[in-house]
Amino acid sequence: MSHTMPALKHSEFLLFQKMIYETAGINLSDSKKALVASRLAKRLKHFGLASYGDYFGLLVSDYQGERQTAIDLLTTNETFFFREPRHFDFLRSHILPQWRTGSRRLWSAASSSGEEAYTLAMLMAEHAQVTEWEILGTDISTRILEKARAGHYPLERAEKIPRQYLTRYCLKGVGPQEGTFIMAPEIRKRVQFTHANLKASLTGMGLFDVIFLRNVMIYFDQPTKQDIIA
Repeated sequence: MSHTMPALKHSEFLLFQKMIYETAGINLSDSKKALVASRLAKRLKHFGLASYGDYFGLLVSDYQGERQTAIDLLTTNETFFFREPRHFDFLRSHILPQWRTGSRRLWSAASSSGEEAYTLAMLMAEHAQVTEWEILGTDISTRILEKARAGHYPLERAEKIPRQYLTRYCLKGVGPQEGTFIMAPEIRKRVQFTHANLKASLTGMGLFDVIFLRNVMIYFDQPTKQDIIA
């Protein structure tokens, strides 16, 4: 049996492109063809399939829940702590001073591996005048949410975290955990993570005081953006 991987034909790429748009609203440009091929190659190998078209057939029938696996592989986006710092500055200087009473909910709408949600939690713990608050992080990828719940990261991820937050809310790993850090329990207990597709109706999630959306909006076209905002 040949060990060379089959090539991803353009006609096959279009099928995945359409699927990811219809499922997640994400626009994969033609320049992402190589990325799609490399990310899905191991799944072809796993099932012993001869072509990407055969693999797409599995997704259509959702064999063994494979569609979610494919979505996980195609939507994992890089994120980091305090990404887009101006958002957090705005929250701290303009919004938090107005919150004197009541309970507050913040939503990180494409939380990926959790950095944005935990950044919000550190900010709230440090600057909020209200004591009742919670953060919800959601993502379309179930696999990345497992990482987010663990709140456990390689030490180089801490570079963007200001010193005052680092010493107060992050615990440095020792022994076998050396070279990593974990979010402190008082931060983790304030943050919940759940699976959500922004293209679905999310009214069941309740109301929020602030929604962080920008880092996912860049992947959508204008009609999808308008639907989501609405």
